[in-house]
Amino acid sequence: MKQKIVIKVQVRCDKCRSKAMETAAVADGVISVALEGENKDKVVVIGEGVDAADLASELKKKLGHASLEIVEEVKEKKDNQNENKDTTSPASYSYAYQPQYELYRVAYDPQPSPCTIM
Repeated sequence: MKQKIVIKVQVRCDKCRSKAMETAAVADGVISVALEGENKDKVVVIGEGVDAADLASELKKKLGHASLEIVEEVKEKKDNQNENKDTTSPASYSYAYQPQYELYRVAYDPQPSPCTIM
């Protein structure tokens, strides 16, 4: 069952907004995360099996204030006209840390050439 969760958070800057998005995106079962409201202070999460109370408490730990506003079931609309068209969803953000490793190869030269100073 898909559900829509709206949590009002206290955001003071862009860094707080990105921290809220990042925290919500890593929760289990989250499909999409968006910011809404006039001050972009409401985190809207759509997902399956997302624990709304746990998500609100995680946001409260990270940001200082978070209140759970709405938890509702999302009903998918079935339209014959939309089946023929390729639909694209609005941009959703997800954050995942992918470590990037740099590979080095050390070449051993048994007879190195002498260094010359000019």
